[in-house]
This record gives sequence, C-alpha cells and structure tokens, in this order.
Amino acid sequence: MSAAPAIDGSLASAVVAEAFKYIGTPYVSGGASPSGFDCSGFLQYVFAQVGVSLPRTSSAQAAAGYRVSASEARAGDLIYQPGHIGIYLGDGQHIAARSPGTPLKAGPVYMTSPQYIRVLG
Repeated sequence: MSAAPAIDGSLASAVVAEAFKYIGTPYVSGGASPSGFDCSGFLQYVFAQVGVSLPRTSSAQAAAGYRVSASEARAGDLIYQPGHIGIYLGDGQHIAARSPGTPLKAGPVYMTSPQYIRVLG
C-alpha cells in the first residue's frame, strides 16, 4: 500500500494522511521524530500533528481509548498487541514502525490477536 486510503473528511482522515507522510522513515528504538520512530513514538508524533495528545508507550496508548471489535474498527483507530502498536487503515491494513532494520510502512495486519482501540470520537 503506497497511498493513503480515501476516508471521510474527519480527524481520522487527517491522522491517516499525516501517517503516510512518514513512509520509509527508519525504525529507531526510542525514536519519536521524523528522523526515526519506534512504534509508539510514531503514533504519539502523528496524533500530535493533528492536535491529539497520546502517551508515549504502546500500553499507555492502548489504555488511552476504548476497545472496539474488529468488525467495528475503522481507519484511524489504534491496532495493538503487547509490544506493538500501529494505526489501522481499514480493510486489514495498518501503518506502523515495525522493527529495527525495517523502514516505516503500510501493509497487511500481521498480528495474531490484535486489539482495536478507538481514541478519536
């Protein structure tokens, strides 16, 4: 997936559009800036750019909203499993800083039992 998906004109669409600006950014452990991100640093930075404050760690970010089912999940929700967090894009896709040596990218959800967390609306 190389282009941001079309979403209604909401805050969620602003989050997704902002996230896609950083495709290819290197993974940096502890990183929270466009020079390099880890997973939670990426979310904290992207959401801040659209005026939404998130805590720094993935577990705290997951606790910042409320769980929704996979069938209720929509673009802009967080997708979480212990140790990793990203932004759900819909249609089984997400965008995240995944691991050292892998630049930030969008692609299929690979988590086995993800939790979907709504922090917007």
